[in-house]
Amino acid sequence: MIAFLSDNLGTIIVAVMLAAILAAVIWKLRRDKKHGKTSCGCGCEGCALKDQCHSSPGRN
Repeated sequence: MIAFLSDNLGTIIVAVMLAAILAAVIWKLRRDKKHGKTSCGCGCEGCALKDQCHSSPGRN
């Protein structure tokens, strides 16, 4: 077990770092959605396509 860990330490560290980055991105996206922020960074009020983007029920 120790030999496996020492042989693959670099891969394990990179995988843990990528998992942490992915978790942070998902957490931020969920937090922004909960607070009503959009993915483009601006509100839909001034968007020319707001009616097309949010015309279907359940789409947000």
